[in-house]
Amino acid sequence: MPLPAAKPPDGPTLFKQQCATCHTTNTTDPVRQGPSLYRVLGRHAGRADGFKYSAGFANADFVWDEARLDAWLTNPQAMIPGAVMAYRQAKPETRAMIIAYLKELN
Repeated sequence: MPLPAAKPPDGPTLFKQQCATCHTTNTTDPVRQGPSLYRVLGRHAGRADGFKYSAGFANADFVWDEARLDAWLTNPQAMIPGAVMAYRQAKPETRAMIIAYLKELN
């Protein structure tokens, strides 16, 4: 009997596997190593209540949108020198699914 085909991961699953160690998606959980990503699209970079950002964010003068999140997930330190985030995602399709999930939270 053949095994069923593996279901490709969706945005919430990818977020849980790759992002949830450091980030929450609500405002009720305690702050983790990174800020809550609830309603991150449209938020000014480096400004989330209750989170102390790294020095690199002091000069971040933009609002998070899909293109900026994509660049950030590709290479955080290239986008904001001095930022403290070790995660990088080379696969555009994985970034797109995570960003689509974050968009749902707005």
